[in-house]
Amino acid sequence: MDGIIQLSSENQGFSYILPYIVLSIVLLLSQPFNQGRIGMIAISMAIAYWIIQERLQVPLSYGTTRIEFTLTAFLLPICMMATFIFPERRIFSKFGAGYLCILLFMFFWCWIITVHFADNDMTEIWQTYLLNIPEISPLPVIVVLYSIVMCGLSAIFVLTRSNNTDLASYTCLLYSSLTFSLFSVDYISSTMFSIAGLLLLLYIISASHELAFIDQLTGIPGRRALESEMKHLGRTYTIAMLDVDHFKKFNDTYGHDTGDDVLKLVASIMAQTGGNAKVYRYGGEEFTVLFKGKTAKQSLEYLEELREDIADYDLIIRDTSTRPKDNKEGQAKRGKANKTKVVNVTISIGVADSEDLRKPQLVIKAADEALYRAKEGGRNCVSE
Repeated sequence: MDGIIQLSSENQGFSYILPYIVLSIVLLLSQPFNQGRIGMIAISMAIAYWIIQERLQVPLSYGTTRIEFTLTAFLLPICMMATFIFPERRIFSKFGAGYLCILLFMFFWCWIITVHFADNDMTEIWQTYLLNIPEISPLPVIVVLYSIVMCGLSAIFVLTRSNNTDLASYTCLLYSSLTFSLFSVDYISSTMFSIAGLLLLLYIISASHELAFIDQLTGIPGRRALESEMKHLGRTYTIAMLDVDHFKKFNDTYGHDTGDDVLKLVASIMAQTGGNAKVYRYGGEEFTVLFKGKTAKQSLEYLEELREDIADYDLIIRDTSTRPKDNKEGQAKRGKANKTKVVNVTISIGVADSEDLRKPQLVIKAADEALYRAKEGGRNCVSE
């Protein structure tokens, strides 16, 4: 902290505006990347930082400063949690406007409380319900405990769900709580809010990477990630094109939801392919496996193992036709086991390497031709 304080003191002007700059960038980037909740969090942090800089840079004993300080520390976690009642949409939308209405309501409520208690003696309240221990924090003990609980709840969300909004909420709760708890430390607000803003920016960039490179259905890298990887291949590599056999017929028979489950299953098994393989969803029911530094012959054993693992996996399909139409029918069928069916999915694989073809596009084309031969040869096989 001593080093950070010295750096901030030597750059007071920049330290003061840095949180505004970073949080504004986060807010603007949240729009194109469809990360409205992170944008909402950035707005809350910017408002809280403005209150700290414009209203709380005097001794807490002065006027209504202590009331405003306590209310800000109490309401900021609620503002963070309020983002979860909104769907993940763009910030400049009716949902963003709804969130602003919540913030305006809280601001108006705080103003009423501040005006009400401005002329009243709150000594008894500060010495009982809102007692603070100066050696620990200028915040009342009950608010410190409240902040710890809110940070703990947010941490549980991160551990159980771990999406960008959970990470953003936890980060801002943690650093804002540290700001209010250590409020007597010089430059604590500009330091902590700058760090929180930079981490929010990192989460926005991470979200944009996922949108661009990760297939949303299967959770493995998509075609764009493959095209990016193909720019950094060495002299020796193998590309295998993989296709789910009779996928259209399977989709028509069991429905698109079951078809999506098949694609997820195939992707999850592919992700365990040996030989340091990298796997991608190429499009539709077609996937790609990339082996760097290996020839086609060296890759065959891993591809055969992958083909067998998928073919041997028993996929259980529930009979949705027996679903009850109303409560009466549901009560009649309650306790009876749903009919299930076990099916197996197979794949065909075409393989080609860079031994004779130097350009990755030509290797993919050769692998596609080999895939066609595998399908013509009876499917559920690997063809070079």
